[in-house]
Amino acid sequence: MKRFNIIITLSATLGLFSCELDKMPMDQVSDAVFWQKPADFELAANDFYFGLQEVSQYIDMNSDIAFGSGTNDVSDGSYLAPVNSDDWDNPWKFVQSTSYLLKKAEESGLSDEEIGRWKAEAHFFRAYNYWKLVKTYGGVPKIDIPLNTSSEELYTPRSSQQEIIDFIIEDLDKAIPLLPKQSGLTAEELGRTTQGAALALKARAALFEGTWQKYHGMADAGKYLDLAIQAAQAIVDSKEYELYREKGELSYKYLHILEGDDSKEVLLARRYYKLRATHNWTRELLLGAMVPTKNLADVYLCTDGLPIDKSKLFKGFQTQTSEFENRDSRMAQTFVVPGSEIFSEGGGWATVEPGFIGNNSTRTGYMIRKFMDETLDAVQFIGEYDFKEFRYGEVLLILAEALYEKNGQITDEQLDLTINDLRNRANMPRLTNAFVATNGLNMQEEIRRERTVELAFEGYRRDDLRRWGTAETVLPLAIRGVKFVGTEYQQKFPELVIGQDIQVDSEGFIIAQPASARKFQTPKHWLSPIPLQQVQLSKGTLEQNPGW
Repeated sequence: MKRFNIIITLSATLGLFSCELDKMPMDQVSDAVFWQKPADFELAANDFYFGLQEVSQYIDMNSDIAFGSGTNDVSDGSYLAPVNSDDWDNPWKFVQSTSYLLKKAEESGLSDEEIGRWKAEAHFFRAYNYWKLVKTYGGVPKIDIPLNTSSEELYTPRSSQQEIIDFIIEDLDKAIPLLPKQSGLTAEELGRTTQGAALALKARAALFEGTWQKYHGMADAGKYLDLAIQAAQAIVDSKEYELYREKGELSYKYLHILEGDDSKEVLLARRYYKLRATHNWTRELLLGAMVPTKNLADVYLCTDGLPIDKSKLFKGFQTQTSEFENRDSRMAQTFVVPGSEIFSEGGGWATVEPGFIGNNSTRTGYMIRKFMDETLDAVQFIGEYDFKEFRYGEVLLILAEALYEKNGQITDEQLDLTINDLRNRANMPRLTNAFVATNGLNMQEEIRRERTVELAFEGYRRDDLRRWGTAETVLPLAIRGVKFVGTEYQQKFPELVIGQDIQVDSEGFIIAQPASARKFQTPKHWLSPIPLQQVQLSKGTLEQNPGW
């Protein structure tokens, strides 16, 4: 049962607010009667949870593995520097409010025994919001105090990306000892942040910086890969978390919808509640708001553990279902297999065949199943399942990748602890060094493959491509879909005129967006542009990213 339902927040209670970097005052109305007791700090900390990613924000349409009902200008490289952006403004609001709590804690005279936990939550959420900024923009101003309209710090120059990552890790190291373990949460506290969530963010940020440095010609990769290994290993060693397995081979699907809420795999989630805070993500997916691409479909292994270009089990593309046969079970839990059933808006189960005309039409011919809840509320725009932003599956992937990237090798024992735990849930063969060598595979590619499959549509793909230094190779490629020419699809849609109603490549695969309409320029597209108004208001201290 869900707990920790935030009903009243500090901002609603006091009228407390924070604004953009150029004007970030903190209204101190009611300070004379607030910040006097631990409950005041807890109430203030409640507000930070509204900064967690919303369910509609973690889509991967800015990458190569997902497409929508139209083009995505970030994915295809056609986007322009915005005047303003919530991606910039919103994290700064929470940086400001978390710093404000820490300032009031210092002034309160209350001990860590009384308010240490709420200070820790402030450190965690400041780190979390700086993480959102640094992975998007690179280095940003490092500001650890609340500001007002006359603060000189409003014009703080940008720190380097590495300095911001170091600041994030510093905040998290302050938070971790003051936070409870997952097992220490009461039923009423379920959903609050813990040591595990803070360690997961540390591991995530450290892996990002370590691989960014390694593949962008910088010097300190090893330092951050070590930090990622240490943080991820601490989570594993804590025995506080485990993969969700309660639905057997279908556990991967159910993890991401209502059944998986509050499972032992979840470290921290954006919470949703019936009649209080809901979303419409299931319904949007039914309407084709996001669909998979062939780029993702081809990544899934066959059940013998081999890629489709090496496995004798791969059935090809002749029928609508053939490419789904003998594949990793997560494929059918991520894609809608033509002819399978999904829970429909009528309240029952309906057979679905994704195509190019009618209610189940998509731009690629594929349809997403992952995140489709199986409740009447969800298909009618009022979903209440959580977005599991920090989960144990990601921790295992971080540990495996960091171990390999640090040493250029990984032992079978380490693979069993990480990659093979995930594969076991999907009923897939173990990955071993001998298997890789015997079959002419590449261990790095297999570790990255596992990450792509396991975390598909959870918002990691573009960041992964950028930190690996492969975005400039992958993202300019065409966005493709199912094979149409000479297949069952063409038989079922004979009215579609190639070159007019649909586009196909020389092999007969659907082209949702041609390579000619896509680009990734370096170094320009490694980072997003800082909003133009923020650059203008900074009086020259906020330098724009290269190429913008």
